[in-house]
Amino acid sequence: MRMRWKLAGLAGLAGVAATGVVLARKRRAQRDYQPDELRDRLHRRLAEVSRNRPEPAWPSEESVTPATDHGQG
Repeated sequence: MRMRWKLAGLAGLAGVAATGVVLARKRRAQRDYQPDELRDRLHRRLAEVSRNRPEPAWPSEESVTPATDHGQG
């Protein structure tokens, strides 16, 4: 019975270690950017998304007329 618990514990440790390795590799794959470089990249992405964004299907705020008080109050 003790052997089963030992094997279960070792399997758990192996799982934790494997997860740590995967996360470390993923972190290493990410690049550290300087603040100015990151800001430039974000601005470029925003400009690209803004260009490719379709017009909304609902009316804009300027074209909506405000609700009126229909004699209540």
